[in-house]
Amino acid sequence: MTDEMAGMGAPSVKSNDGLATAKATVDLDVICRNVEVLRERAGSAAVMAIVKADAYGHGLLPSALAALRGGASWLGVAQLGEAMTLRESGIQAPLLSWLHVPGADFAGAICADIDLSVSAPWSLGEVAEAARGLGRTARIHLKVDTGLGRNGAFGDDWQVLLSAARSLEAEGLVRIVGVMSHFAYADEPSHPTVRRQLEVFSEAVSAAERAGCDLEVRHIANSAAVLTNSGAAFDLVRPGLAVYGLSPVPQLGDPQSFGLTPAMTLSADLAVTKRMPAGQGLSYGHQYVTSQDTTVGVVPMGYADGIPRNATNVGPVSVSGERYTVSGRVCMDQFVIDLGPASSARAGERVTLFGTGEAGDPTAQDWAQATETISYEIVTRIGSRVPRVYIGG
Repeated sequence: MTDEMAGMGAPSVKSNDGLATAKATVDLDVICRNVEVLRERAGSAAVMAIVKADAYGHGLLPSALAALRGGASWLGVAQLGEAMTLRESGIQAPLLSWLHVPGADFAGAICADIDLSVSAPWSLGEVAEAARGLGRTARIHLKVDTGLGRNGAFGDDWQVLLSAARSLEAEGLVRIVGVMSHFAYADEPSHPTVRRQLEVFSEAVSAAERAGCDLEVRHIANSAAVLTNSGAAFDLVRPGLAVYGLSPVPQLGDPQSFGLTPAMTLSADLAVTKRMPAGQGLSYGHQYVTSQDTTVGVVPMGYADGIPRNATNVGPVSVSGERYTVSGRVCMDQFVIDLGPASSARAGERVTLFGTGEAGDPTAQDWAQATETISYEIVTRIGSRVPRVYIGG
């Protein structure tokens, strides 16, 4: 048990108490083991487990505790609200928040010992003023845009941000503890931008060190880089998707090929089964028409629960080990599957939308391919009315 877990008791667990029609079962031991695998791949670099977006839909606090148990020494989130929730829950591990807007509660973050990413002069100024008002020193990670074209100081703006931060550091208002960036093509490790971004990042780090920064951590590697590019590790790596056992580079390997296991299984129980004649349209718009006399089943999940509406006629599910496909349009609360003429399925029978894939069930990646998106979106979009049921941990 880590120090962060001591005295906290077990994480609060949502259960399927008879009110919900579906559940997302999250195996916390699997998250722990995935982090252990990522630690090995990171070499001498420390691991910052990214638990933003409610831990990619897996549940913020339980997943954070499992990641720490697996050996993560840092946690990372996008938004301050997520960071404050972790602190208020008793987690004391080093914690970074990186996506902010003017007027953010930087004072609250500083009081909670949350490291803050700074990407622009306005955020540097607001963090410094908050620190001045508190009589404390804020810990900051300067973010450089090495070519993603998103957040961070780009081009000549890096030197401007660095100089301003060093001046404030001299006043004791901030402490520059890290330099960070993010890849544009980490999921394509041979793409020329990967090498170029590493060069730009190394130059930015060197500039910071020449300016007098005593850096604790330098970090740019996300899940894809951790799995495919050991040269990007530096002092700290920031895996997100891989913590939850999904492959960020499915074209290069499935989770098992990297030693990972998906942690979430999404399932529901059939609400209705009934016989339907050949030629009968199913669901809104009759976009699916039965080709023979058959049995159909109603799955009580829909786009309000995070099921992609464009899974119409393509989303994969399994019932009793047999694979089926969404039949007709996905509705707000439900969708239909054509179970075939020989099916003996009844209401209450378990339908697996995605899981580990080890027993032939669909995976989140299968859903991503079917709906032309990425597995990140599949797991993070699962709605709040689907309870997370935790096992292990």
